[in-house]
Amino acid sequence: MNLKAVVLSSGGLDSTTCLAIAVNKLGKENVSTISIFYGQRHARELSCARMVADYYGVNHYEFDAAEIMKNSDSALLNSSTQNLDHSTYSEQIQKNSRVATYVPFRNGLMLSMAASFADGLYNDSEVEIYIGVHQDDTAVNAYPDCSEKFISVIGDAIKIGTYGKIKIVAPFLGKTKADVVKIGTDLNVPYEITWSCYERGDVPCGKCATCLDREKAFSLNGLKDPALKSFGSVNKI
Repeated sequence: MNLKAVVLSSGGLDSTTCLAIAVNKLGKENVSTISIFYGQRHARELSCARMVADYYGVNHYEFDAAEIMKNSDSALLNSSTQNLDHSTYSEQIQKNSRVATYVPFRNGLMLSMAASFADGLYNDSEVEIYIGVHQDDTAVNAYPDCSEKFISVIGDAIKIGTYGKIKIVAPFLGKTKADVVKIGTDLNVPYEITWSCYERGDVPCGKCATCLDREKAFSLNGLKDPALKSFGSVNKI
């Protein structure tokens, strides 16, 4: 069997670095990306995912799972009554039992959808599904569906359920976001066209937890985020 890859792409820093790794390993003709709309308020990430796919010359697919999430009150969703919390994940966990932007079982849903789709898309090939979870996602248990244990268990389930054909690849498990930036910089990842901010604006807000994490990751590498040149200055108060 030939080896193919499907990359879960949010149009953000981590998933785009995953795409760079997959293309570098297998060649663009053997890689596809998928993005999933689940009712997220920052739908701009989907347009960035399209730009990223176009940059790498890979096929891109989109799916709608918003109906599944419509009863969730995650602050990340358009339907939510919560305000987006402009504080770190650690500060949010101290105030509540979970971060405001946790979306119920999101990675479990996305990985399952990706496995079903990949099995049909590449019916004569083994497939690696790439997901960009990393160590910072699970700090203070912010996102339990990003943990090594979760990825391992659902990876086993997907492998069993697909006759051993489909495998999850999470290259950043045990690595920080700063590590991801270092890897991506070495691979010339076009971070200038990626989007991470959870707000709806035309420029990154610079205040939400993911903006804070992204800024720190570049800073630890002695770099400025190139996306700020593309999308404008950060809206810091």
